[in-house]
Amino acid sequence: MNARAAADGTLPRRISPSFGDAVYGALDRLAPASYVESTLAQRALERGDLVSAQRYAVHLPASPSRDELLARIAGARGQSQLALEYSLAAFDSDAVEAASQRLAVTDPQAAYELERLLEVRLSGRAMHPDAVAEARWQMGLFANQVAWGKVPGSRAQRAWLTIASSDFESAVALAPLSERYAIAAANQADLLAERDRAEALFARAADIDPGSADAIAGLGVVALQNGDRVAAAAYLKRARALDPSALMVRALQRDLR
Repeated sequence: MNARAAADGTLPRRISPSFGDAVYGALDRLAPASYVESTLAQRALERGDLVSAQRYAVHLPASPSRDELLARIAGARGQSQLALEYSLAAFDSDAVEAASQRLAVTDPQAAYELERLLEVRLSGRAMHPDAVAEARWQMGLFANQVAWGKVPGSRAQRAWLTIASSDFESAVALAPLSERYAIAAANQADLLAERDRAEALFARAADIDPGSADAIAGLGVVALQNGDRVAAAAYLKRARALDPSALMVRALQRDLR
């Protein structure tokens, strides 16, 4: 069945895939086993035989791998909603993330809700916190998209900016060694005029990664907001030496003009 993975010129490479299909088909008739059903389902899916793929997949015991197979089959049939539901059941972060990104183009609030469902699923399974942290960070990005669609300065906009802040803070708590999450939370705090919190988070990001130009420049942004141009200029000099093209470096540079 895996002849294509063998090196060119070797005996396994010369075995016809149809021979493997026949062997596994015989095994399935004589003594069905999960690995046989799974392999046959994947082979049928590769051939475009969705009926057979479905038949083999539903015989598998309930598991994320079974749900992932069913998601692929539903996707091949154009049943996008069903595919998404199976992807959520399978804890397939990549598939759900891709669906969220597509949805965010027209409806960022719906994208936020979908990402929230993924986060709930991941949290309930007690998976590695990094996966949950990534979902919370993405939720923060979607929440900001929703906020920018609200009336500027409105209560609704402030509410969504605060939701984003909470999501970014959760990501930091779940993955305390991530400089990216700390900077996202710092920028959000700055956006909400929480300067002390922003400064603490930029400092935390700089401790995590002393080579982060964004973190150093972020400290400069806060210093400038506090009226200390000398400190802001010093931070800019340090950050520019690390990466002159970093987003926060360009922002600080612009503000200091």
